[in-house]
Amino acid sequence: MTQPNDPNQQPPHANQPPYPGGQQPYPQPSGYGFPGTPPPPPAKKRRFLKFAGFGCAGVLGLVVLIAALSASGDDSDDGANTAADTSVSASAGAKEEGPDAKREESEQGGGPVKVTAERAEFSKSILADGSDYTSVRVTVVNDGDDEVSVNPLYFTITDSDGTKHTVELGVDEEQIDTVDLAPGENISGTVTGKGTFTPKYVTYTDGLLGDPVRVEVS
Repeated sequence: MTQPNDPNQQPPHANQPPYPGGQQPYPQPSGYGFPGTPPPPPAKKRRFLKFAGFGCAGVLGLVVLIAALSASGDDSDDGANTAADTSVSASAGAKEEGPDAKREESEQGGGPVKVTAERAEFSKSILADGSDYTSVRVTVVNDGDDEVSVNPLYFTITDSDGTKHTVELGVDEEQIDTVDLAPGENISGTVTGKGTFTPKYVTYTDGLLGDPVRVEVS
């Protein structure tokens, strides 16, 4: 019979492992399982929220950058359009000013062709019928560097009422000749319109398609 305090007596289950299979229980995290202590948040969710925050900030920055570039492009376009409008306005002003200046010079007989006109007596030729005629003596001077063509058909006469008269060919014996004037040459003769009127202007056009030269009849 054994004694309770016998040193040779082995405790029960001394040679048996305390857990089946020799496995140790999984350690429990500190504070886990106690009432009122929540489990730690999953790491994946925190990382996802962090990436989502970076993604929203990146999208917002991209939107701001696109808006800035668009505003800069609009300003550039406005500047280009303003410069183009200024250029078009300047060109239009030059075009409007050019014909007026040329017309004023032509009316004063400027340019390479000088024309003068004065009233003259009508000298009836054999080609004239019984109608009334009015003649004007004109002088054409070539002050340019090129030849100038002169022909009675290149002239018109405007009377004091503003009516324009074409030239009647061959009715006046002093009619101006058809010639080409070299630089420095000149020619004089009459141009005649049908009817009786008071001549006010004579207009000469070199070759019918050139610039007109209008002079007042003295």
